[in-house]
Amino acid sequence: MDPVRTTLSFFIDPLKYLVDLPRVLGEHAADSVTSYSALKKENKRLREEQLIHQIRLLKFASLEKENIRLRALLENSFKLGEQVLIAELISINMAPYENIVLVNKGTRFGVHPKQPVLDANGVVGQVFRALPFSSEIMLITDPNHAIPVQVNRNGLLTIAVGSGKLNQLNLPFLPNNADIRPGDLLITSGLGGTFPQGYPVGIVDDFTPQPKRSFALITATPKAMLDRNRELMIVWSNSKPVPLISKQTMIETETAAHPDE
Repeated sequence: MDPVRTTLSFFIDPLKYLVDLPRVLGEHAADSVTSYSALKKENKRLREEQLIHQIRLLKFASLEKENIRLRALLENSFKLGEQVLIAELISINMAPYENIVLVNKGTRFGVHPKQPVLDANGVVGQVFRALPFSSEIMLITDPNHAIPVQVNRNGLLTIAVGSGKLNQLNLPFLPNNADIRPGDLLITSGLGGTFPQGYPVGIVDDFTPQPKRSFALITATPKAMLDRNRELMIVWSNSKPVPLISKQTMIETETAAHPDE
């Protein structure tokens, strides 16, 4: 029997293999399709996770930069030694003859017109209009804005006027022989009462004498980052306003007006 079975097996086993081959191939094909589908789903899931992680990293980077800005603001507020309120930018109006921004703090927070507004680098402007929950800030570059300044190097007094451009201030009231030069730091003089003395305003970048005119052509670049601010400081000054006219001048004026008294 063994030789017969061996002989039959020799012919039958290949037939069984051929009969089972479609089933085996089908199972392998199904496994391959399942594996491909699973790999495709896994690939999609990993791509989605990667995108989520990238977005989170971008958010973390944004938060880190925001924290750096806020730390700079807080450090600046400590240096000022005055009460400040951090306000966030809501909208910007940069019409040709109007540089106004809107922040999210108003009269409900004690904000009032003419308050100085700063960033971590210098003077931004002043509160122009205060509403209950927001305030309009006129930037120092607004053509309608003027700020009394002095040259930090020598104390020379003048007025910086907005040019309408975010990167330029004009100093239109200095004579051709004025002791001022590119690189000079301009700070608030304290005159007029709105801005206490000593806040950085700008850096002189151009001084061009005009022999045929009474005044030189002088421009400065604002110290504040007017085109990049997200957070601003609204300041309450503890110092008394410095009058535009000194007491001595007022006494002399009154004496001249009433010589017999």
